[in-house]
Formats: sequence, C-alpha cells, structure tokens
Amino acid sequence: MSAAYSIPAAPVTVSGEIKRSEFITCIAHTPGREAVATFIQSCRDAHPKANHHCYAFIAGAPYDDTSHGSSDDGEPAGSAGRPMLNVLSHSGIGEITVVVIRYFGGIKLGVGGLVRAYSQSTQDGLKELLLQQFTPRFPLWLRCDYSTHAQLLRRLPEWDAKVEQEHFAADITLCMAVPSALSDQACQSLLQLGCQLCDPPA
Repeated sequence: MSAAYSIPAAPVTVSGEIKRSEFITCIAHTPGREAVATFIQSCRDAHPKANHHCYAFIAGAPYDDTSHGSSDDGEPAGSAGRPMLNVLSHSGIGEITVVVIRYFGGIKLGVGGLVRAYSQSTQDGLKELLLQQFTPRFPLWLRCDYSTHAQLLRRLPEWDAKVEQEHFAADITLCMAVPSALSDQACQSLLQLGCQLCDPPA
C-alpha cells in the first residue's frame, strides 16, 4: 500500500557564492512531470543569462523510482544533476523539483568541487523548505440507496475518506477518496453496509 509522505508546502529560493560563482537554488512542489517541466522552464525564463540550470526532481512518491530524474545542463557528466538527486532521494520528500542556477564566476571548480557545490546548494534549499504531509488516496466508485448513503456519510471519519463526487437518481452513485492504506478495509465495510462497487458514470 502507498504510504503518506512529505511534499513542499511553499516554494523556496536561496542563493550562495562559491569561488565567485553564484548558485541560486529554487525549489517547488511539482505533482507530475508536466509540473516539473513547467517549473524548470520558469527558472530558465527568470535567469536567461545564467550559464547552467541544473535540476533534479521526484515527480511522484519518493519511493517510486520511476518518477525520478535529473540533468547536468552542460556541466560535466555526473557532477550536478545526479548529486542533487542523491540528496533528494535521501530526503523522503515527494512531488518536488530542485533547480540550481549557476552564474559562472571565472574559477573552475573541477568535478569534485561541482559535486560538492550542487549537493550543498540542494541541502541549503531543503533546510529552508516548509513541508506538509500528503496521503495518497484511492478512488472508490459506489452505488447505494438513500438510507445506506446516510450511514455511509456518518462512517467517513472511520476510513479518513472524502466524498469527491455524487450523482443522485433512483440510487446514489458516488466517488470516495480513501487513503490507499485503508482501501481494503473500507471496501469490506462498504459492502457490508449494502453498497455496490461500480464504474464511474458515463
């Protein structure tokens, strides 16, 4: 089952200087790859004259490796994006993108120096980041009669569930968002109440 995890509560921007190069770290909540791409482009647009816009992201849950990605954006291979992603991967934070913008100051740092600089810039940004908890929820489509509907609503807190949609006709069709960790328990209880699982209305 999918566990709850932390996500950014608000964007963060911090900056620092390392051997005359300016490093600007921008962090945002990015739930999905489209949001990741939009945020990276906004950083490029805000700093069009920067030499590099390196980034790392986790577009979904932190434990979902398929949602991870990074880019060195012209820095030596493995010297920026991968170290940044390594910091993110150990943070336990999901739905997050970090962009580190570098204005080159004339002094080369070498691969080892770049790894340290981009890792530290990412860590500095995370230190300033406010977090909130996110609970993955599973959509359950149900059909029930009106008397059962009243009982169902009274029991929502038991499953930490939320009603997302309702369609009223001879019976009631509704969509409940249930924490993934409680979806099996909720299904069993709902069937015992007399609800029927169904497909979303056309």
